[in-house]
Amino acid sequence: MPRPDRALVTARQAECPVVVRGVARLDRCTKNLTRRIRPGDVAVLDHRDIDRVSAEALIACRVGAVVNAAPSISGRYPNLGPQILVSAGIPLLDQAGPEIFDRVRDGDLVTVDGNRLLAGSVVIAAGVVLDHAAVSRAMEGARAGAAAQIEAFAANTMDFLHRERHLLLDGVDVPALRTQIRDRQVLIVVRGPSHREDLASLRPYIREHRPVLIGVDGGADALREAGYRPDLIVGDMDSVSDDVLACGAEIVVHAYRDGRAPGLQRVADLGLSAVVFAAAGTSEDVALLLADECGAELIVAVGTHGTLAEFLDKGRAGMSSTFLTRLRVGSKLVDATGVSCLYRGEVTAPHRLLLAVAALIMTAVILAVFLMSGSGHLAVVSGSWHSLAPWLPLAL
Repeated sequence: MPRPDRALVTARQAECPVVVRGVARLDRCTKNLTRRIRPGDVAVLDHRDIDRVSAEALIACRVGAVVNAAPSISGRYPNLGPQILVSAGIPLLDQAGPEIFDRVRDGDLVTVDGNRLLAGSVVIAAGVVLDHAAVSRAMEGARAGAAAQIEAFAANTMDFLHRERHLLLDGVDVPALRTQIRDRQVLIVVRGPSHREDLASLRPYIREHRPVLIGVDGGADALREAGYRPDLIVGDMDSVSDDVLACGAEIVVHAYRDGRAPGLQRVADLGLSAVVFAAAGTSEDVALLLADECGAELIVAVGTHGTLAEFLDKGRAGMSSTFLTRLRVGSKLVDATGVSCLYRGEVTAPHRLLLAVAALIMTAVILAVFLMSGSGHLAVVSGSWHSLAPWLPLAL
């Protein structure tokens, strides 16, 4: 199959439509699609209200274009995904219709030509091109309707808070783990906003404190991509790769309150063992509760969702479990962005040794200069040495 080529021509540069040719990759679940898409491919998905994390993942995969069967901005709330894609120069063909999944196969060579998707010269689907102007108009409409969404969100949250208040009063029964967490710092990684940047900025912190590394579903893959092996993998096991599941980390499968754990079968199919943790809430909430109940000294969170926009991005009707979890964890929980801004590594022994060596070299240079300029300056050198000598043992 010929290598897909990409010819991007913006409307300001020419009056002809944008044309992108590439191999079609289809999946109704965007996070599954990003695992196997290649640079230049045309991503065909069915994602109502494309969220920020999905958009950033598609950009990282260097897709040639995105064709969405559903509305990328439905008007429920001002989701940022389409704006991020368009700003990155990726053509976005919107509302192509669900029948597109019956008309194109994974691996077909297709062409996005303006508002049409073609296989050869045959039009497979037509939709709406979302450019900067179209995205801006849709976002304005979404902002106008956001008030009703916020009211419904708040009502749903309060209802769940009433039903799940036992989380604060009684706590949860955590499973026995072989990973030692008590009195250690814990780093919990979720595939969320800016998780790659936060992980990169936390390298000095990880190197110095060696926290317990917990990956929440796809967050375990994020840890591996950053060069770390997770100590624990927690979640539904729906977005973590097989390779990472088999990396040797302890696996904790998030189960429903009634004990059902759909992710357990996948772990068993890979010939791996796991413990089950039954608790209400999201998998990232479960990871926070697990670290807290096991006696973590400090919990640093990367990519977790804590704002209204992020929860609407995830399609959640409320965020009661997150409220309760954060109330229970309390001051132990620190956002990774704050840690990277405030954390300064300690001056280690090698650094002190280098500083002492530099001081000795500087002293030797000064001594040589004074010796060459005459013996009258020896008293000055002697005085400088006596003032410096008491400091050297401290530096070492």
